[in-house]
Amino acid sequence: MSVEAMVQKMIDDLTDSLGDATKHDKGNSAAGTRVRKAMQTAKNTAQDVRKQVQADKN
Repeated sequence: MSVEAMVQKMIDDLTDSLGDATKHDKGNSAAGTRVRKAMQTAKNTAQDVRKQVQADKN
């Protein structure tokens, strides 16, 4: 997978989680769990992007 595709996937996933973030702000704790999961996925994807960029550099 290209770096561009990985970054775009991360952006799309975060955009999708905006609705759950709004629900969480209104007190929905289940939505908060979904937001935390989306943040963990974004963190992992960001790490994969870093690894790919470093590998391409070397």
